[in-house]
Amino acid sequence: MKQQIASTIDLHAPSFTEISRFIGENPELGHEEWKASARLIEALKEHGFTVQAPYAGIPTAFLGTYAASKPGPTVAFLCEYDALPELGHACGHHLICVMGLAAAVGLKAVIDQLGGTIRVYGTPAEETKGAKVDMAAAGLFNDVDFALMAHPYYAYEKSGSSLAMDALEFEFFGKAAHAAASPYEGVNALDAVLLLFQSIGALRQQLRSHARIHGIITEGGKAPNIIPDYAAAQFYIRSANRPYTDETVQKVIRCAEGAALQTGCTMKWSNYEYSYDELITNTPLSDTFTRNLVGLGIPENEIEYGKDHGSLDLGNVSRHCPAIHPYVKVVDEKHLLHTKEFRDLAMQPRAFEGMLLGAKALAFTAYDVLADPALLQSVRDEFERSVNAAE
Repeated sequence: MKQQIASTIDLHAPSFTEISRFIGENPELGHEEWKASARLIEALKEHGFTVQAPYAGIPTAFLGTYAASKPGPTVAFLCEYDALPELGHACGHHLICVMGLAAAVGLKAVIDQLGGTIRVYGTPAEETKGAKVDMAAAGLFNDVDFALMAHPYYAYEKSGSSLAMDALEFEFFGKAAHAAASPYEGVNALDAVLLLFQSIGALRQQLRSHARIHGIITEGGKAPNIIPDYAAAQFYIRSANRPYTDETVQKVIRCAEGAALQTGCTMKWSNYEYSYDELITNTPLSDTFTRNLVGLGIPENEIEYGKDHGSLDLGNVSRHCPAIHPYVKVVDEKHLLHTKEFRDLAMQPRAFEGMLLGAKALAFTAYDVLADPALLQSVRDEFERSVNAAE
């Protein structure tokens, strides 16, 4: 049956490549992915999937479904298709979404013989307000037996972890004054922001090594001869797990309160993007994906152990169903994600070849779990253990 899956993906490879190229050439920011979602929806319908769109109250989200002629487990393939500001598809989401699409089409060729249901979730805005957060909170993965996706990269990596993250904005309110004639009449909101950055810099040496805090000043005043009465900064606060991230957030808030107190400003803070939980990789699923990469000709010694690469909204999904997020090599030069170099190479024929190989590995992994009740049970058992341990 795996040969049938592979043959189906190969048969439609020109179409899959064209869709990915189109999305890559037409980058759209999160929740604005009108062209990308439309192309993916069109392709799913052409391949016999029933599509709900929009989905979960999100205009550019969708759910494609194909139910086999006999019952069985439900597998989800997750598609991301948002781009980065100015950089376009430097994270390779134009490859991610078509990996999910192609894997689903390949698996559909055999699922009537196995039994089960294929779902393809279109999940916008992974880079900012990730739709998977809303979908997970709404329980839309609770009846999924396992969820699969793979990310393009310059190397093969097993599914690892990710960093839990909160996105905080701090706003400081002071009093404007002439910076030369009467600075003593002013309350400098920019000073509060600068003190906040200094306080966070001092805080870092007391944090655990897996914590990360990084931010920018989004508003610092209008002119150098006016004491700024308003200033703002945005930060990402991350760590290896949700509890320590929550703890670190409280420390950063206290830094902001101190900066406001020192300058005489008032301060308010808010979450300007969604909070992401850390990814809980399902080991039996991950091992199955690795075996399939090897079966597809990738030497095992070239598959590295998964590292964290920042934060993923898939982390929230992994609290609701077993999930993996391995990395698939699509470029042969060592260029990091979110760079122009990776973006450009991810539009070359080599990248599309890697995309199709990743699709086969995803589809083969789904097939193995659907065809082997013992493997499915081990996936479920590991999920229960890992989620309980994280709570």
